[in-house]
Amino acid sequence: MLVVETIAKIRRAFFVQEKPIKAICREFRVSRKVVRKVIRSEATEFRYERGTQPLPRLGPWREQLEAFLLANEQKAPRERLTLIRVFEELRRLGYQGSYDAVRRYARVWRRERGAALAEAYVPLSFSPGEAYQFDWSHEIVVMNGVTVTVKVAHVRLCHSRMLFVRAYPRETQEMVFDAHDRAFAFFKGTCTRGIYDNMKTAVETVLVGKERQFNRRFLQMCSHYLIEPVACTPASGWEKGQVENQVGLVRERFFTPRLRVSSYEELNGLLLDRCVAYAKAHKHPERADQTIWQAFEAERTHLVPIAGRFDGFHAVTAAVSKTCLVRFDNNKYSVSSRAVGRPVEVQAYADRIVLRQDGVIVGEHARCFGRGRCLYDPWHYVPVLARKPGALRNGAPFKNWVLPANIERVRRKLEGRDDGDRQMVAILSAVLTDGLESVEAACAEALDQGVHSAAVILNILARRREPTPAVTILTPEALRLRHAPLADCSRYDRLREVG
Repeated sequence: MLVVETIAKIRRAFFVQEKPIKAICREFRVSRKVVRKVIRSEATEFRYERGTQPLPRLGPWREQLEAFLLANEQKAPRERLTLIRVFEELRRLGYQGSYDAVRRYARVWRRERGAALAEAYVPLSFSPGEAYQFDWSHEIVVMNGVTVTVKVAHVRLCHSRMLFVRAYPRETQEMVFDAHDRAFAFFKGTCTRGIYDNMKTAVETVLVGKERQFNRRFLQMCSHYLIEPVACTPASGWEKGQVENQVGLVRERFFTPRLRVSSYEELNGLLLDRCVAYAKAHKHPERADQTIWQAFEAERTHLVPIAGRFDGFHAVTAAVSKTCLVRFDNNKYSVSSRAVGRPVEVQAYADRIVLRQDGVIVGEHARCFGRGRCLYDPWHYVPVLARKPGALRNGAPFKNWVLPANIERVRRKLEGRDDGDRQMVAILSAVLTDGLESVEAACAEALDQGVHSAAVILNILARRREPTPAVTILTPEALRLRHAPLADCSRYDRLREVG
């Protein structure tokens, strides 16, 4: 087969230098047939392509080879056989041909099968405020010197392509609610339609076609924000391709190289800054005259206004132990001592735990995502101290208890007295009725007077609770008496005479 350089030399020799064909044949050592082909065809390159591959030895084994290739393709990637192994299986069955023939046939088979399986898609277009897409991804960061995997919620406005990402420890339903709350607060509005995959926190049952049975609490959130939820076809990520592409973009630009942070608050602040910076620095993929941020600012006027945050919690019922503790998510949280003996409702938010009994809050704590921890509120146990004042010294809830400065000074002064614990319990119990600020002020007044006993502090609180003197009312001049009344008891005797 002639190379391109030889063809070029033959063409220049004949058309430019006007050499005869005989001389060209002697100079380049080619036949006259070849020279005439180059001159007459005016082609600059010749390719030989075989129309039909004879396959004299492989022909009888084609069906068996295709069966091997198809079965191999359906296996998991790490369990698939190499072509050498496939060739060895054919040889074991009696194939006498070469490995090269098997390799060439497998390459053509894969190319044709890939063309047959290739799918075409229709580009989508969304109006301003029409839809957003939601998805999760798992990313790796270094938090407090420890490598952890964080769950990142992705929200993307389909029209402007504005992105929002936030990291969480879990993918639970309360995290989904919090991600929506914060995304809509950042966008200052929401869309009329939300596009999701079939995540368990949103979809309970996948029915025929596009029909879905959504989770009740998830539907409450959508109703609050006036959103119509739409679930994709299972295993059809292209139906929410924008947010799928965002996952890869965020992983490459935001999490590479690996981020080093001290807390989720620092990580989420960094992610929000990078979202805004990316939107301001990059052009909109369909409108080159606008950045993503400019398109987002224009879309904001079309978003559905939000009336307020959705009260997004996951609720479960739990029992209260005799030590005023409730177990939830592998940790224990304290509740008020009056809640002992009856179940409470645990309302789990993304960042806190609220415990209610008969609709009344009996405990509230920052949420803990570790295992085996006890989170105490010492004030929950103060009523118990009235019966067991000795627990103030060794009770687990009271270790490292930070009290206001003046109450702490009184506590240290009472530690050396025999009845110091009982007096301190009386002072702490007063906080439940008079409030922490009032007790703090009473302790400050008692210390200024050089005393620190509970009796004095409680007396100060009692005096402050006494009602103030009545306000003196000035009598108008028109109502003043001009003649003072005289005392005359004999008038009662006259009443008897009348009777």
